[in-house]
Amino acid sequence: MTSAAAWDIFLRTVHGETAEQVPVAVGMDCVFLPDWAGLHMLDYFLYPERWLAAQLRLMARFPEVVFLPGLWVEYGMANEPSAFGVPVVWHADQPPSLRHLDLPPGTWDTLPVPDPHTDGLMPLVLRRYWNLEHGGDLPDPHRVRFVAARGPFAIAGHVLGLTRFLEATAAEPDAAHAALEVFTETTIRFLRAQLDCLRDPLGVMVLDDVVGLLSPRLFQKLAQPFLARIFAAFEGLVRIYHNDTPCKHLAPHIGALDFEMWHFSHEMNIAGVRAAVGDKVLMGNVAPVTLMQYGLPEQVEAAGRACITGAGGRLVLAPGGGTNAGTPDANIDALVRAVGEI
Repeated sequence: MTSAAAWDIFLRTVHGETAEQVPVAVGMDCVFLPDWAGLHMLDYFLYPERWLAAQLRLMARFPEVVFLPGLWVEYGMANEPSAFGVPVVWHADQPPSLRHLDLPPGTWDTLPVPDPHTDGLMPLVLRRYWNLEHGGDLPDPHRVRFVAARGPFAIAGHVLGLTRFLEATAAEPDAAHAALEVFTETTIRFLRAQLDCLRDPLGVMVLDDVVGLLSPRLFQKLAQPFLARIFAAFEGLVRIYHNDTPCKHLAPHIGALDFEMWHFSHEMNIAGVRAAVGDKVLMGNVAPVTLMQYGLPEQVEAAGRACITGAGGRLVLAPGGGTNAGTPDANIDALVRAVGEI
């Protein structure tokens, strides 16, 4: 299991307290774990006991690492879009893909806010969490500590089509705003419903890479109000924002939002991000493909040490993005060694 010491170091860092070393975290989902555990992709989703065995085995293999969001019940990108009727295409060897709806912008203001207890795949997520936390499926002393949801721009891209939605932000702003109202409420309701299933929740993770494609003007006009509303709904919890689109131009604006930790792109200079966002906790920033997946352990270790130096404190050392299938154990071990060297 992930050790109590690893969680303690992580939480001390998040809360601005002195920790004896830099924490290590790895984002974990179905892109990596079925392949690592030797599971057929569909079996990973179909059989809760196999899913859980893979999760527990991973935590036992890397007790120094905090996996985020951790014990994540997810069906690729489909959790939230499925509630709007988006078709889900299942694959044997990769996460499910989605076919966005063909809805003209003039109809977006009629989109209903889904009920996470009844619509799409969200009820299955909630039931799995309830069984883990209250049904005896999750052995002590394990707990589900974080829950996660896609943010409104990411949901919009999957439900409406990314190109059509981004075009609408300029050409039909009222339609885009109406859709974002619905998708923002979806994110908030889904996160709250998940939190209601947990015994000892610590925080929420909001994943929205599409925001990184916006201009500073459009970010301030459109993204800032909706993201601020989401983070305000979970004040008092640890709020992690995942956006690993390279968006140096937005860093000061993202830094002004009220959340605790930003998981950002490895393509952004970590010292520059620190200067832009102030004392927020940074999560990153080792390249997930060229180094974590294909690099040598000594290269990963050296990159990790460079990140620690560049961040100037309040860092959770991690890949600067998702963890890909085929990432070797030795390179995750190398992240752990990097913090031990400091």
